[in-house]
Amino acid sequence: MNPVAVLYATREGHTKRIAEFIGHGLNTRGLPCDVNQLSRQRAAHDLSRYAAVVVASPVHVGKHAPEALVFVKSHRADLERMRSAFVCVTLSQAGVQRANASAKDHQKFVADVRRVNERFFAQTGWHPTHVVNVAGALLYTRYNFLIRFVMKRIARASGGSTDTTRDHDFTDWAELDRFVSGFAVEILSPTEA
Repeated sequence: MNPVAVLYATREGHTKRIAEFIGHGLNTRGLPCDVNQLSRQRAAHDLSRYAAVVVASPVHVGKHAPEALVFVKSHRADLERMRSAFVCVTLSQAGVQRANASAKDHQKFVADVRRVNERFFAQTGWHPTHVVNVAGALLYTRYNFLIRFVMKRIARASGGSTDTTRDHDFTDWAELDRFVSGFAVEILSPTEA
């Protein structure tokens, strides 16, 4: 069985953690994985030896990581020919999942996630097999003073935690594991899903 490529961009390390979780989950389900960070300097990757590809990108200031954009643009033809998943890591998804969000706020968060993904797909022309929206994290302890201040203001306005003495992980790991399980079944299945 050919391996699965799990490629990610990251800033504070949370998307790396998500990519490693996906890689580990696929490995435990019998699929070898190569988990690698996308480089800002190097867009070239040989995808011909992979059974499938997962691309994970964080969203900052409403945009996906530039290296994810460059990678997908450079490899769109290969990505279109294979089973693929795009993992969008965004705090707006935390708003989508928030149980106490008003209907209006919920709709706003859903629209934010949709808009950022639509922009990415319009820029790249890519149509992945799966799009997985994953809630990110507020990593206050890793931010510099300015970023911490800005993120605290954003969190306050959207109903998120403003406790800057610790980090806040909003990722639904069980839901992510369900995606990994389903994706593994598709890859291992002898018929086209």
